Amino acid sequence: MSQTIDFIFDFASPNAYLVHKIIPDIEARTSARFEYIPCLLGGIFKATNNQAPMIAFGAIPNKMAYENLEMQRFIELHKLSKFKMNPHFPVNTLMLARGAIVAQGEGFLPAYIDAMVAALWEQGLKLDDGEVLHKAFADAGFDADALMAKMSEPDVKAQLASNTEQAVSRGAFGIPTFFVGEEIFFGKERLDQVEAALGQKA
Repeated sequence: MSQTIDFIFDFASPNAYLVHKIIPDIEARTSARFEYIPCLLGGIFKATNNQAPMIAFGAIPNKMAYENLEMQRFIELHKLSKFKMNPHFPVNTLMLARGAIVAQGEGFLPAYIDAMVAALWEQGLKLDDGEVLHKAFADAGFDADALMAKMSEPDVKAQLASNTEQAVSRGAFGIPTFFVGEEIFFGKERLDQVEAALGQKA
């Protein structure tokens, strides 16, 4: 029986995009499966008194330079040449995250995530603009009108809030966060540790 890794996910994190792109390789090597749990990074930050690196380390130029260097090394290592920093960053991903809840409930979350991470982190679209988001949905082959309508339903909003609260209660303070069982790992740099933990729990 394959193991499951809970992936605390929000489109807002460029590192979540980078992780998403290499997850298929990890799944192929380990036979494990990543279970995406849509959350709101802003809500996690607020609940844990955390901040985005650009704010937390903005006054430490060497730290920010190293963060950028480390990201570039990861991109080059995994040949993620399609990635580009969104020119509208930071993008409010509330609507995107609610859409993910709808997609998950209707069984098309993988296709939704593939399409929306590409729109945000490859095409550089401003997906917190309702009109731009609607077009991105339609271009991806989704029923944009239905998806936009369902995103506003109370149970969708409640599920996203619950996912975010539960992630914090398990120890999450940022994204990407992973859980192997209840063992927590944070950051794309910890994926080797995630794989090692899978071997220990096999």
